[in-house]
Amino acid sequence: MAEQAMQASHPGSGRARKRTPDAAFDEWLQRGLHAMYDDVAQEPIPDELLRLIDQDRNRDQDP
Repeated sequence: MAEQAMQASHPGSGRARKRTPDAAFDEWLQRGLHAMYDDVAQEPIPDELLRLIDQDRNRDQDP
């Protein structure tokens, strides 16, 4: 159900917004998740994590 809410909420996903009784719950869930996690998603990525990502990317590019 949550997966359907996420798919229905993405513009351009090729699916029209669903019109079922679950749509109200899905919207409530999406708003609640945004309220809880938007601030966290806006935090900068720690330098150590960026360094690890760069190391992994460089390792994959080496022959």
